[in-house]
Amino acid sequence: MDIKQAAARAKAASIYLAAAKGDLKNRALADIAGAIKANAARIVEANRKDLAQAEKDNVAKPLLKRLKFDEEKIAEVCRGIQSLIDMPDPVGGTLSATELDTGLELYKVSCPIGVIGVIFESRPDALVQISSLCLKSANAVLLKGGSEAAHTNRILADVIAQASESAGMPEGWLGLLETRADVAQMLDLDAYIDLIVPRGSNEFVRHIMDNTNIPVLGHADGICHVYVDAKADLDMAIRIAVDSKCQYVAVCNAAETLLVHNDIADTFLPAVKQAFDEKNVALVGCERTAEIIDVAPADEQDWKTEYLDAILSIKVVNNLDEAIRHINRYGSRHTDAIVTRDPAAAAAFMDLVDSADVLVNCSTRFSDGFRYGLGAEVGISTNKIHARGPVGLEGLLIYKWRLIGKGHIVADYSGPGAKTFTHKKLDKPYGL
Repeated sequence: MDIKQAAARAKAASIYLAAAKGDLKNRALADIAGAIKANAARIVEANRKDLAQAEKDNVAKPLLKRLKFDEEKIAEVCRGIQSLIDMPDPVGGTLSATELDTGLELYKVSCPIGVIGVIFESRPDALVQISSLCLKSANAVLLKGGSEAAHTNRILADVIAQASESAGMPEGWLGLLETRADVAQMLDLDAYIDLIVPRGSNEFVRHIMDNTNIPVLGHADGICHVYVDAKADLDMAIRIAVDSKCQYVAVCNAAETLLVHNDIADTFLPAVKQAFDEKNVALVGCERTAEIIDVAPADEQDWKTEYLDAILSIKVVNNLDEAIRHINRYGSRHTDAIVTRDPAAAAAFMDLVDSADVLVNCSTRFSDGFRYGLGAEVGISTNKIHARGPVGLEGLLIYKWRLIGKGHIVADYSGPGAKTFTHKKLDKPYGL
């Protein structure tokens, strides 16, 4: 089956999926979790093949870490599916209700987007998260994972499709793309695909945007910052900086640059260096940083780099405004945090940093759909339209207007003796 046929099947399936009731979708999700557990040995074996090939191909260690999909990861994704089951059905919710006139009622009702194409990195767990989110939000999906995970993605897609279709989901709601040529062909299928979510570098996202008429929800680089303010609790700042960088270095919400206020740099930098040394993090820094601690010199490129590895760049800044300017110039509008005991500094940081996620006194690693209670995520959007930050269930929904009348016609509301609209807000859910 070629990609156009898969997209056409997904489009047809999306119509019926949109009308699926919440209990049916939850039953399908439960069956998916059960099927993944039942096929765990096969899935892990397929993943071992991918890992072995990746090692032969000298794939970088951070990518190998993302690629690994073992029993622990299987348990984790199944817990994520259960969290989705526990959430209310997001489809069909009444967002607003208005009486236009007696007996003429207008409802704004949440509904799925339709068919979503997601291009993601070599993380098999992402395939499970994305497909589960799409099913719960009643969207059909075409998935393209990294080629390094080909064996794992193939068996996961088969298991998920079979389990969900056996539970009553429409055939073809999930499709798997496997080559770059598939992606190139997908970009031309605006008649079938309603939204593309590319996860990757700024250059990759820009390439997708420049080569398709399909709306694109961009997930760009994760060049995230932690700024330690002059009035920070330094012990707290060390814990937050270390967690932001080290809790999982190979993900987009890991910190890549540490900004430190000059007033506390002489005290803070030696202490934080000791903490990072214990985690085997390589440090690069500006000239002022190098005057205080032993670091390799940082250059302009370091401020623009998403390392996804145990490397951190450090810059000493003179004030909050300089920190904000640095973040807005070099950051990727993803996630940035301030550590401070000064409410005014925290408020200014929140207001002026132009990122999807801005945090006070906590790790950048909290920027995540599951941790936000969104039911995992298809990605983190740095766009400023439709959805921003972790894109969970709500970000996979749009709405439709539903108007219910009793023989009303527009002619009655125009010309001499025209009736007037009441435009009265109603406190009632949509229903026929």
